[in-house]
Amino acid sequence: MFDTLATATVAIAGGAYIVAALLFILSLGGLSRHETARGGVIYGIVGMAIALAATVVLVVQRTDGLGIVLLVVAVAIGGSIGLWRAARVQMTGMPQFIALLHSFVGLAAVLIGWNGYLHDGGIAANLVGIHHAEVFIGVFIGAVTFTGSIIAFLKLSARMPSAPLVLPGRNALNLGALVVFVGLTVWFVITPTLGLLIAVTVLALLLGLHLVASIGGGDMPVVVSMLNSYSGWAAAASGFLLDNDLLIVTGALVGSSGAFLSYIMCQAMNRSFLSVIAGGFGIEAPTKGDEETGEYHEITATDTAQLLADARSVIITPGFGMAVAQAQYPVAELARILRARGIEVHFGIHPVAGRLPGHMNVLLAEAKVPYDIVLSMDEINDDFPSTSVVLVIGANDTVNPAAAEDPGSPIAGMPVLKVWEADEVVVFKRSMASGYAGVQNPLFFRDNARMLFGDAKDRVEDIVHELGRMNAGSSSGSARASAE
Repeated sequence: MFDTLATATVAIAGGAYIVAALLFILSLGGLSRHETARGGVIYGIVGMAIALAATVVLVVQRTDGLGIVLLVVAVAIGGSIGLWRAARVQMTGMPQFIALLHSFVGLAAVLIGWNGYLHDGGIAANLVGIHHAEVFIGVFIGAVTFTGSIIAFLKLSARMPSAPLVLPGRNALNLGALVVFVGLTVWFVITPTLGLLIAVTVLALLLGLHLVASIGGGDMPVVVSMLNSYSGWAAAASGFLLDNDLLIVTGALVGSSGAFLSYIMCQAMNRSFLSVIAGGFGIEAPTKGDEETGEYHEITATDTAQLLADARSVIITPGFGMAVAQAQYPVAELARILRARGIEVHFGIHPVAGRLPGHMNVLLAEAKVPYDIVLSMDEINDDFPSTSVVLVIGANDTVNPAAAEDPGSPIAGMPVLKVWEADEVVVFKRSMASGYAGVQNPLFFRDNARMLFGDAKDRVEDIVHELGRMNAGSSSGSARASAE
C-alpha cells in the first residue's frame, strides 16, 4: 500500500512539474509584449507555486520529521527575506537586486554539486563518469555565477568603481582558466578526488570575480543578462544531479533565453559577446583637445516650456538618470499636456537604456504612458530629422553621436538614438560629467543642443508648471475676447 502511495505521489509530482514548466514557457511568451506582460507574470507565479507545492509533497513523502522541519524553516526564512527585500527595492535598485539573486542560484549549484560528490551512493557503475562530470561542471558554472554576480551587484550599486579591472594579459588569464578547467574535468572523471573539486571551486570563484571585474560600466546591462543565463545553466546542472526534470527544463529556459537576450543586446551595442567578456566599455575615451568639447549652451525650464509649446512634434528619450530621479510621473504628465495641445509626442527607447533590459519600458508603463507612443530605437530613429524638439532625460551614452562619427571612440559603431538630427535638443543633466561608460558626449556642445541642469524630476515639474501657466493664460485671454 505504501509503495503504491509513493508511486502515485511521484507520478502526481511529475505531472505538476510538467504543468509548471508549461506555465513558465507561457510566462516567457507573455513577457515579450507590453500588453501581455501582466499575464506573463501571473503565469510565472502560478507555475512557481505549483512547483513548490509538488516539491513539498515529495519531501514529505520521502523524508522523516527532521527533513520536513528543515524544509519549513528554509522556506520560511527564504520567503520572508524575499518578500522583505522585494517590497522595499526601488526600480533603480532592481538591476543590482537581480544580480544578487543570481549569486544565490550560483551558490546553491555549488552546494548541490559538493553534496553530489560527498553523497553519490547508488550510482550505476556505467553512469559514475557522467555523474562526476555533472558534479564538476555544475560546481564550475555555479561558482563563476556566484562571484561574478557579487561583483556585478557591487558595481551596479556603486559599492565599487564601474571602471574595468585591467590586468596584464587579462584575456589570456580567462582563456587559461578555461583550459585548466577542461583538463581538471577530464582528470576528475578518471580519478575523482576532493583536492580536484576544491581546485576547480577556487578556480571558478576567481574566474567569476575577474570576468566581471574586467568588464566596464557600459557593458553592465549585457553582464546582468549573461549572469542570468549562467544561473539558468547552473540550475539545469543541479537538476541533473538531483534527478529533477523541472529544474532541468526551467534552467534550460532561463539559460537559453538569457543567452539570446545577451546576443540581442550585443547586436544593439555593435559588440560581440567575446568583446564584452574582454571588456572595453568603461575606459575613458582620450580627448584630442578643446575642439572636441567647445562651449555648451544652457537653457531654463521656462524657455524649454516655450520651446515645447511652439513645437510640432516632440520625442522624449529617457535613460537611467530619469529612473534615479524618479521622474517618470512628471514626464508622463508632460507628455499628456503636450498631446492635449495637439503636439505629437513619442518616446524613443534604446535597447540598453538604463542598466537592465526593459527598465525604461517598465517605468513608463508604471506611470501610465500609453504603449503605442513608446517606440524602440529602430522604430523611431528615422523620425528625428522631422522632429521639432527632443528631450534627452537622463540618457547619455545611448544618444552619443561619437558612436556614429568617431571611429576612435570606445563606443564606435554602437547603434544610438540620433537625437542630434532634430531641430532642437534639450539635455537634462545634473552636470557635464560623462556617462556611466565614462565616454565624453559631443552632443552637449552641438549648436542645436541646450543643457538644462538640475534634478530631472524638478526640472520636468517646472516645465509642467510653466505649460500649465501658459494654458491658464491662454484660457483667460480667450474668455476676455469672448466677453468683449
